[in-house]
Amino acid sequence: MNDGVNTDDLVAIDTHVHVEVSAAGHPSLPDHLMSGSAQYFKVAGARTMAVPELAAYYRERRMAAVVFTVDAETATGHPPVSSEEIAEACAEFPDTLIPFASVDPWRGRAAVRQARLLIERYGVHGFKFHPSLQAFHPNDRMAYPLYELLQDAGMIALFHSGQTGIGAGVRGGAGIRLKHSNPLSVDDVAADFPDLRIVLAHPSFPWQDEALAVATHKPLVHVDLSGWSPKYFPPQLVRYANTLLKHKVLFGSDFPVITPDRWLADFADLDIKPEVRPMILKHNAARLLGLETHEE
Repeated sequence: MNDGVNTDDLVAIDTHVHVEVSAAGHPSLPDHLMSGSAQYFKVAGARTMAVPELAAYYRERRMAAVVFTVDAETATGHPPVSSEEIAEACAEFPDTLIPFASVDPWRGRAAVRQARLLIERYGVHGFKFHPSLQAFHPNDRMAYPLYELLQDAGMIALFHSGQTGIGAGVRGGAGIRLKHSNPLSVDDVAADFPDLRIVLAHPSFPWQDEALAVATHKPLVHVDLSGWSPKYFPPQLVRYANTLLKHKVLFGSDFPVITPDRWLADFADLDIKPEVRPMILKHNAARLLGLETHEE
């Protein structure tokens, strides 16, 4: 349990926030992917918030945030922002920031060793995977020793799903293959690791029905709503969020490409039942993350 986060004082918990630059200014993605992503999401200005700036940004909004980077060095050749650095920096802001980590699954046993160290020494709460950017299918057996460690340690595994804005509009999509992020591959992971808590990130275009089926069928699979403005959510996602999945859907913005301010403003106009709104904005995430709350 993260005793630093007082959920009763929070407006919301943003479960999907990217750290896109290190303290020394190293970007999380190569320049061509960073600029292509900015054009796709129509992001104005530089995306240069390091961890302390993120903490101030979310504290001002009375929100907590799950923060992470993506280690895709094997696929991209670009060294990641260090998950160790992120976790150490987050320790200075325990009331606001909840660190997740990322390891490159292609590194095999070295990835498992790094993940164990991040859990035991750095106190991360979960791990982010981006199958399209990392160029692997989640159900590839090479990643199974990593999932076994995460399951045994009680970690959360957050998987990007659906189309990605990274590489969109770049020649050949920068070689990034969307097929890696079909949520049905994560269904295999959920079946083979039944005690692993999983989050499918984003409305899973073009596999929204598959994602809803997996989340409905597998008890520990959740869905976060990041990366899209709520006004563009497909109707079946809204319907399931209001009904069968109301305890398993999570607010996430995908900051900095979408701000929590814009997401929440558009969410206010979405046809969500009044009793379900606080579940999506805070209570479901608090339960998943093991945070104490007295309001529900």
